[in-house]
Amino acid sequence: MELRLLLIAVTPVLALGLAVYFTDRYDREPFFLLLKVFAWGCLAIIPTIVVERTLLAINIFTGIGASAFNAFIVAGLTEEFFKREVVLRGVYLHKAFNEKLDGIIYAVFSALGFAMIENIMYVFVNYSINPYVGISRGLFSVPTHVLLGVTMGYYLSLAKFSYNYYLERMYLRKALLVPTFLHGIFDFILMADVPILLALFIPYVLYLWIINLKKLNKYYRDSKQRFLADTTLHIK
Repeated sequence: MELRLLLIAVTPVLALGLAVYFTDRYDREPFFLLLKVFAWGCLAIIPTIVVERTLLAINIFTGIGASAFNAFIVAGLTEEFFKREVVLRGVYLHKAFNEKLDGIIYAVFSALGFAMIENIMYVFVNYSINPYVGISRGLFSVPTHVLLGVTMGYYLSLAKFSYNYYLERMYLRKALLVPTFLHGIFDFILMADVPILLALFIPYVLYLWIINLKKLNKYYRDSKQRFLADTTLHIK
């Protein structure tokens, strides 16, 4: 049973990780560096749990206010902060981070590491209550971590290649605040227990897919054009 539950929790993470890895076709990141980011993403769950429990202990709100605090601050801000820290401290200044698509790749692998440990915890704890928890998280929660990683990486790359201190600071803030806001909405819809909000859940998930695939495709095209330009220079 334990092995089955582990496979249920890990499979969507591995599938999405491979999909993102093979998206980076033209200047693929060093595998050891991706493993490092993934591993640190896994470890980021530790300070996240400590901070989240502290914030929950001081939550003075009730009702929908408590749901908003838990969604946007306890979960959203805390989790996105530590996932961003993994990229900033691990690879932001690394020479391999040399094109805009890289920011998305590294942020997604940080998010996948975090999502894998979180998913294992949820599946093992909740399977006896809800045997479909692994399927629901595989369809929604894990992909959402990836999509938020795309958003984060998009702004991290804008910061990295802005070559302007004030623009860099602004984009670094956005790399935290925009994913936090999107994460908070996702969790709030589920936590608030308001029927009209639950009706918006699937459209919101589709919205996340649309806007983030656009970001991913934009940087993918940049990577392709950069590769073709370099190839042309070498031929000449």
